[in-house]
Amino acid sequence: MGIDFSSQQTIYMQIVDWVFDQVLTGAWKSGDKAKSVRELAVQFEVNPNTVMRSYDYLQTKEIFINRRGVGSFIADDAVDKIIAIRKKRFLEVEVPAFIKNMKLLQLDVNEVTNLIKQ
Repeated sequence: MGIDFSSQQTIYMQIVDWVFDQVLTGAWKSGDKAKSVRELAVQFEVNPNTVMRSYDYLQTKEIFINRRGVGSFIADDAVDKIIAIRKKRFLEVEVPAFIKNMKLLQLDVNEVTNLIKQ
């Protein structure tokens, strides 16, 4: 994944979402040491302060556990917390936008239900 500098989503939140994906897909497991701030900054070609802001957010949400002098590690319950965060965002942001588009495009609920079932 690269950073989309033209996206309306902030760069630090794009990095947070990338970390979420790493954890949810099992690429990063609970107890694993996260990449260093400098390493991710180089990977994404962004300022280390931007990555640090992402890591601060992840620590605030208790996805990362910081061990002073050692680094950040994936929390044992990170998957459950990430699912809860994404579910909340989905229900508060994406579902209302989806329903709005359904109404604007005059889509029938049955059409959408059939697509979901496929």
